[in-house]
Amino acid sequence: MAKKTKSSETSSTPNKKQKMTIGQVDPWNKCLNTALEQEDPAVFDLIQQEKWRQYTCLELIASENFTSQAVMEANGSALTNKYSEGLPGARYYGGNEYVDILENLCRERALAAFHLDPTKWGVNVQPYSGSTANFSAYTGILNPGDRIMGLDLPSGGHLTHGYATAKKKVSSSAIYFESLPYQVDMKTGYIDYDRLEENAKLFRPRLIICGASAYPQEWDYARLRAIADQHGAYLMADIAHISGLVAASEAANPFEYCDVVTTTTHKTLRGPRAGLIFFQRAPKGEKNSDLEEKINFAVFPSNQGGPHNNTIAAIAIALKQAASPEFKQYAIQVRKNAVAVAEHLKKRGYKLVTDGTVNHLVLWDLRPQGINGGKMEKICDEVNITINKNAVHGDVSAFTPGGIRLGLSPLTSRSVKEAEAVQVAEFLHEAVQIALRIQASTGKLMKDFLAALPTNPEVIALKAKVKAFAQNLPMPGFNPETVPERLRH
Repeated sequence: MAKKTKSSETSSTPNKKQKMTIGQVDPWNKCLNTALEQEDPAVFDLIQQEKWRQYTCLELIASENFTSQAVMEANGSALTNKYSEGLPGARYYGGNEYVDILENLCRERALAAFHLDPTKWGVNVQPYSGSTANFSAYTGILNPGDRIMGLDLPSGGHLTHGYATAKKKVSSSAIYFESLPYQVDMKTGYIDYDRLEENAKLFRPRLIICGASAYPQEWDYARLRAIADQHGAYLMADIAHISGLVAASEAANPFEYCDVVTTTTHKTLRGPRAGLIFFQRAPKGEKNSDLEEKINFAVFPSNQGGPHNNTIAAIAIALKQAASPEFKQYAIQVRKNAVAVAEHLKKRGYKLVTDGTVNHLVLWDLRPQGINGGKMEKICDEVNITINKNAVHGDVSAFTPGGIRLGLSPLTSRSVKEAEAVQVAEFLHEAVQIALRIQASTGKLMKDFLAALPTNPEVIALKAKVKAFAQNLPMPGFNPETVPERLRH
C-alpha cells in the first residue's frame, strides 16, 4: 500500500479548525429551514393574534379546551413527515420502527387512562377526529341500510348520530343507515327512556348510540344496555364531551355496558384534535370476538389513509396527563365550576335545561327573556366572551336557536375556581341585559342588532371588564407575553 502524502492527508481529513458541512442547501430548499416569522409573516401574525384572542377572552365553548405546551410541541414535531399506513408491526411503508413504539405506547396509555383491562378492551388511536371515529365504528359493525338510534340533534345529540330533517338526510350516518332518533322529554329536558324503548320495539335497531354534545345530565347505560339486548343490538357510547370526566371517574362508566366507545381527545380530555375508538375483546367464538378486526379494518383501509403520527404523539402525552392525580382534581373542579355558573344563573331568574348540570356544561334557555341564542353569541363575542348558540328542546328553527351552551373545561384549565366562575356568570347576566336593551331600540332584525354593538357604551364598558378579568388568569400552553405589541388587539 502506498504511503499517503502530506497533501493527500490534508485533503481527505478535515483540520480541527475547519468547519464540517453536510452539503450545500439548494436555493429551492432554503425555505425549509426558515422560521415561520421570516418565511410567512402573514400566517405568523394570524397565529399571534389568535394567541392574544385566547388570552384576553373568556372561553366558554363546551367542545373546546386549552391543551398543554408539551402536546403542542409533539403536534408540531418531525413526526408529521412520516407515513405509516397500517398497524404497528404491519405497516405498508418502511422506516416505522419508532412510530410503532409510539403508537403502541399511545394505545397502552389510552387503556390505562380509562382503567381498562387490555385482555378485555382494545383501542384504535388513529382516527383523525371524533366524526371519523364514529363513522369507522359504524362501518365496522353495520351494513349499509342497517337501523340506528341516536339522540336527536335538537335534543342535544350530535350530527354523526343519524341526524336528518323531514326534508333532508343531513349527516352521512343518516345517508348510509336508516335512522330513527330518540328525544328528550319536552317538559323536563331529560332523555325519555320509556319512549325510546317503545320505539325500539317497532324499529328494531341494529345499533343504539348514547352520547350528546349538549346534554347536562348523566346517562342510564344499564337501561340502554337492556333495551339494546332486547333486539340483539350493539350499544355504542360517544363520550366525546365527557371523556375527561369518565377517565377521572367523575362521570358514569360506559365501559361497563357498551360494546364500543368512541371519543374525541380535545374536549374535557384536553389533548389535540383527534379521535379514539375502544372496542371489546373476547375469545374466538364469543360475542364481540370480531370487533377488533372489524373496527381496525374500518379505520384503515376503509375510511382513512396514513395516521397522523404527530397527533398520536400528542394524544399519548394528553393520556399520560389524564391518568395523573392532578387531572382528577381538574375534573372535579370542572364540575364544581359548571354547577357554580348554573346556580348563579338560576338565582338571576334564568331557565336552564334540566334545571342544572352534573357535568362540564350548562344549557341555557333564553326564550323566556325574548332573545335568541344567535344574538347572545354575537354580543358575547363583542365583549370577549366566547360561547355558541345552541338548540334547546322545543325549538322550531335550527337557524335561530333559543339557547346557548356553556362549557367550563377551558376556564378551569386557566385555574378558575367557583368564585371566579360566579363572576363569569355575572358577566353573562350583564350581557343579556344589555342585549335586551339594544334589541328594544333596534328591533328584532339581526343586522340592526349587530350594527349597534360596536359603539354601544355599555358593550364597550363590559368588554373592558371582561378583558381585565381574563388577563389576570394564567394561560396554559404558551406565554402571551411573547405576542408582539403590534398584534395585541
